[in-house]
Amino acid sequence: MKAPLELVEYRAKYYERVIKSALKAVGVDIGRLEFVLGSSYQLSKEYTMDRFKLEGITRIAVAKKAGAEVVKQTDDPTLGGLIYPLMQALDEQYLDVDAQFGGVDQRKIFTFAMENLPTIGYKVRAHLMNTMVPGLGEAAKMSASDADSKIDLLDDPKAVEKKLKKAKCVPKEVEGNGVIAFVEHVIFRALALKSGGTPKFVVERREEEPLVYESISKLKEDYAADILTPQLLKNALTVHLNELLKPIRDEFDASPDWQAVQSQAYPAEEGPVKVKKVKKEIDPARKAAALAARQNIVAKPDGHVEGKDAEKVTVGSSTEETLEKMKIASES
Repeated sequence: MKAPLELVEYRAKYYERVIKSALKAVGVDIGRLEFVLGSSYQLSKEYTMDRFKLEGITRIAVAKKAGAEVVKQTDDPTLGGLIYPLMQALDEQYLDVDAQFGGVDQRKIFTFAMENLPTIGYKVRAHLMNTMVPGLGEAAKMSASDADSKIDLLDDPKAVEKKLKKAKCVPKEVEGNGVIAFVEHVIFRALALKSGGTPKFVVERREEEPLVYESISKLKEDYAADILTPQLLKNALTVHLNELLKPIRDEFDASPDWQAVQSQAYPAEEGPVKVKKVKKEIDPARKAAALAARQNIVAKPDGHVEGKDAEKVTVGSSTEETLEKMKIASES
C-alpha cells in the first residue's frame, strides 16, 4: 500500500472533501454524488469468497501484469500488490456499477476485470479512460512522490507560480509538453464546464493585444510557430489555474473540520533530532604525549626521552644536571 493502513480512513475522508470541492468549483451538481468506502463491503463473507475464487484462477504473472502500471513493480512483490487488481475488478460487482472510469494506466486492470469477472458469474462492465497528463518535469505522468511534477488542489498561488516557473516547457515543442497537456486536459475542460460551452483561454501580452484561444489546436499551432512562447503560456496558465483553485482553497480555509482531516491524513513528518556534540576535555598527559610525538620524541617508562629532538626537552638525568641546565638557561 502507498499509505500506511492507519491513515487510509483519514485519506478517504480527505479525498471526499477535495473531490466534492473540485467538482463544485467547475459547476458540477454533486447532489447525487455518493461516496462508498471499500471497507463497507470488502469485509463481508460474500466478497471474501468471491475474492478467493478470483485468487484461485489467477496466476501470479497475470496479477503482476494487471497492476503493472498502477502497482509498484519489484522482483519480490508483496501479496497486497498482487491482490489489488483482483479487488478493483471485484469492486465493480459489489458497487453495482454500469461503468468504471480511470486513467489509461488502469487499462490492464480493466482488461483483467473483463476477462475474469464472467468466469465467476458476473457481467462485464463498460470502462471509460482519460489521458494521463504528463508531469511538469521529466516524469511521464504527475506523481504524488514528486511534488514538483504535479499541482495540488490546495496549493497556494505562490506555490502554483513556483511550480509552473520550474516546469519543463521546450519552445516550439508540443509533443510531450506537460504544460500544454495541462492546459488541454485540465484548463480547457474546466473552462468549458464553467461556461457551459466553448472555453476561452486568454494569454495576456505586454504592449500587445492578448491572445485568445477557443481551441487547443490553434494554441498548439501558435506554440509551434513561437507566437505563443513558454513564458507567455506559463503566465497565462498560472492565472487561469489560480482562478480555478481559489474556491477550493477558500472552502478549505473556512473549514476547521477539513483542516483537521488534512492534518490526520497527512501528518507532518518529524525531522531527525539534532544532538549537540559535547566537546571532550583532553587529558593533559595525552596532549603532551601527542605533542611529543609530533616533535619526534618518545617518552620511555623510566621517564627519560629518546628521539631526534630529545635534547630540546631533556632537563637532565639527575638533580644536579637539571639545576645546571636551568642555570645556563637563565644566564642566556
